[in-house]
Amino acid sequence: MTPRILYCHCAYARVLAPEVKQAVLAGLADAGVEFEAVPDLCEMSARRDERLQALAAEGPVKIAACFPRAVKWLFHSAGAPLPEEAEVLNMREQSAEAVLHNIVGVKV
Repeated sequence: MTPRILYCHCAYARVLAPEVKQAVLAGLADAGVEFEAVPDLCEMSARRDERLQALAAEGPVKIAACFPRAVKWLFHSAGAPLPEEAEVLNMREQSAEAVLHNIVGVKV
């Protein structure tokens, strides 16, 4: 099963380098892969957004966001624990190239 792709723009906190966020978002769009972009996972978790529950229930997912531990707890606190095979890519510590390589499977 092909993992779904989720991109968090981290709109309400300035924890991600703008150039990394923009490069990952542009790279996903240019790669022609289907993905969902959300403004901010923290805000969605605080609102217990139903989309988080749907994402967690639909099988494998790759998430471009921040620290994996934080993302997993955001889903958990929203009542939507991520499946074991979920993969969180850390745009705080990884380059845009590394994140995109992992998500789309080719060197970008």
